[in-house]
Amino acid sequence: MIGKALTYGVLAMLLLSCEGYFGNKTDIDFIEKPEFVIRDISYVPIQPALTQFVEPTDIVAGFDELLYIVDRGTEEIIAIDESGRELGRMHIQGVTSVVQDRRFNLLAIGSKTDTISDKVFNLTCIYRIDLQGTLGYGIRHGKIINEIVHPFYYKSTFSSSDADVVFNNIGILEDNGFYLTRNGAGNSTFSGPDDAVLMFNANDVYVTPVAVSSSGALFRDYFKKPFGITTLVQPPQLFARGGNDFIYTSISPEGVIKSQYIEYVESEFGATYEPRVMVQDTSQADGFLTSPYKFDEPSGLALAGDGTNHIFITDRAKDSVFLFSLNGFEGVKPPAGYSTNRYITVSFGGTGQGLMNFNKPMGIAYMNRVVYIADSGNGRVLRFKLTSDFD
Repeated sequence: MIGKALTYGVLAMLLLSCEGYFGNKTDIDFIEKPEFVIRDISYVPIQPALTQFVEPTDIVAGFDELLYIVDRGTEEIIAIDESGRELGRMHIQGVTSVVQDRRFNLLAIGSKTDTISDKVFNLTCIYRIDLQGTLGYGIRHGKIINEIVHPFYYKSTFSSSDADVVFNNIGILEDNGFYLTRNGAGNSTFSGPDDAVLMFNANDVYVTPVAVSSSGALFRDYFKKPFGITTLVQPPQLFARGGNDFIYTSISPEGVIKSQYIEYVESEFGATYEPRVMVQDTSQADGFLTSPYKFDEPSGLALAGDGTNHIFITDRAKDSVFLFSLNGFEGVKPPAGYSTNRYITVSFGGTGQGLMNFNKPMGIAYMNRVVYIADSGNGRVLRFKLTSDFD
């Protein structure tokens, strides 16, 4: 045992006396140490911009996982895929907006020329388009299978003021019925006021104008210049569910609150439409959907159907895009570990031709975490993605 101890001791001394026996320690100071840096949360452009348009006024994410763009300048509906590749075009007279129902039919708002009492009128019209043709599916095979012309969906007579009425936008319901925003200069006691949200069933049959209950009273003329409209029924098709609630925007110059969430409330006393009360908690967010004078001319409106429930609104007068949560807070919830729990404002815009600027932005759509905006005055469609969505 004593011999072994002496042997180990001598060996240890030899090792210690041999400098660098196991090699010199590597200097790793030149390696940059990773530091956690919280990135700013904002929407960033995806290039290139899609510029094959003259005056794009609307864009919608379809239940068939394609995108449909309205070019008012050429009176066409253009189908593209997510990469921006064009799949075909279809001419529709006076087309301004489009949606797709869950049967994959397009509903396009345009105009129809009609001769009444030897006078020619351009009347606002909804065209139902079946995309399934004998040669296959798609916009190239589309055919018009029905027309809803104002005012003949609810009466057989015509007056000159009917020619001043315009349809604006459509929101699809789960059963393929739909809401329609309508503006006009007159007032019809039979079909409700010209400024109205109308309901149609899945067979394109007019049902009723929407009356809203507010402050204990029922208002049949609640809506003033309603323009954009969307429901909770959104792609993807598998999860496209929802009741009769809807969100709408108003372009009335006299309007103070120009966007609201309208709830369909059922009770033992019947069913009513009521404005949802949205709390404006400044400890949670800096802006709100129902803030007075938030918008000038809110035109485009979209709702994300992927569970984020983001509400997107374009303002063609402010050349801006706004994002809200379903509870009306402006912005997005910060990711885990962020320095604040307050909603982060990601609204952006400004007049110009840059990738973050607009000139009369109109339609807006959302698909697979990408936002598509019809930048009408600049003749292009821009695409954006939230920075926190990038891997």
